[in-house]
Formats: sequence, structure tokens, C-alpha cells
Amino acid sequence: MDYPGLKTEIRDHIGIITMSRPQVLNALNSEVINSLQKALKSLPRFPELRALIITGEGKAFIAGADIKELSEMDPAQAFNFSSKGQQAFERFEKLPYPVIAAVNGYALGGGCELALACDIRIASKNARFGMPETSLGLMPGFAGTQRLSRIVGYGNAIYLMTTGKTLNAEEALRMGLVQEITEPEDLLDVSLEVAKKITSQGKYAVRAVKEMALRSYQGDFKNSTELESEVFAGLFNRPEADEGMKAFIEKRKPNW
Repeated sequence: MDYPGLKTEIRDHIGIITMSRPQVLNALNSEVINSLQKALKSLPRFPELRALIITGEGKAFIAGADIKELSEMDPAQAFNFSSKGQQAFERFEKLPYPVIAAVNGYALGGGCELALACDIRIASKNARFGMPETSLGLMPGFAGTQRLSRIVGYGNAIYLMTTGKTLNAEEALRMGLVQEITEPEDLLDVSLEVAKKITSQGKYAVRAVKEMALRSYQGDFKNSTELESEVFAGLFNRPEADEGMKAFIEKRKPNW
């Protein structure tokens, strides 16, 4: 079944979600987030699934949020956008089986945040990861401030989010952001092989491992992500956010 902005399929016991807005490098907007919610809500209808892969069509995994849409939001709309994105991404964590992000090309901003919400990240050699929101006068709003520090450590997370640095695949591997690197043409096949290895293990053992590891990993996650939405939305009251997004759309440097 396909939804606006994404495609879904099942191969044996493995689900595949493909972000499908290649003309805008799979940028996330409200419609796509709604599509993700609907696709994930439909998964319980397929009890045979034991692993899920998410990837992107074309040259990018997800190049970030749709900045034009963001630039037209007021704080209340920004809070709602952030909350809906967090809820959609949280569904990946709540799935009883592992989720693999097969990252081809850019995984920036919201795209990096979606990859962080997955259990395993496999990257092609041309993958690029980054959290450049501060260059727009904004911050991550899809729980990226929480997940990134838990995965790569506080120092690395602050470094990446405050500098906007983009990591190549090798740098992401060294930092622990990804678990494996492949040739671009082999990305889906390698991801499927990892998924097949997972499906060959004890079904309930895999589910138990994910549940218990997630309990340890999350800590006070819920309260922190709710606060993140409030702080994210508050930035939409500041002139620098207006200037940052306008500069991005106009393809120039912001005049802070």
C-alpha cells in the first residue's frame, strides 16, 4: 500500500517503507508525517512481520524538514508539527521488532532524527548525516536533542548540533551513529540480509531484547521530548528564526 510521499511493501517477514518525494530530496512536511503515522498504524494488520526497513528514493534518505512550510508557521503550529513528528517517530521505537534505517545520501535535520529513531542504521558510502537546524535559528524538534546524545554521547551531540557539521559515512561509523557501511548499489540488499538474520533468531527473544534495551536507553525520554517541542516552538517567536529560514529559501547566508 502506498501513501502520499511514501511507498510500502513486504518481502517475506520484512516490511519496507520507502520515502518517495525524490524531487525535493524526500523532505518531510505535514502530509508525509501523516502518511508515516498511517503506515505505521497499519502494521499490526501484518503479524508476520519481524523486521522493518526504512529508506529513501533517489539521492537522499531525507534531506530534512520542508523549510518553506516551516517558515510559514507560528509558534502554535510549530509545536503541533514537532509533536506530530515526535509521535510518528516514536512509533518506530514502539514496534515489537527491530527497525533498520537504510541511509542513502542525505540524512539531515528531520531525516537524521528519523534515522536516530530506528534501532539500526546502515549507510551507503555516499550517506551524509547532520543536524543543521541552528543555522536556521532553530533546533531539532523531532526528539533529536534526546536521541542523538544517547547514541553518540553528550559531547559529540552538542558538537554536531551547535556547529551544524555534516558527517560522512566513515565519520558516522566512528562516532557510533551507524553500524555498517556499504556500497550505494548494495545498500538495500545488505539491509535485507541484516533483517533476514534478525528474522532467523527467536521471535520472542528478539522482542524481549528490544524491549529491555529500550527501557534502559530511554530514561526520562517522554518528559524531555515534550519540553523539546515547547522550546522548538518558542524559537518561532524570535527574529533570527525568520531570518534563518528566509535565507535558506533565498539561498543566501543569514544576516544574524
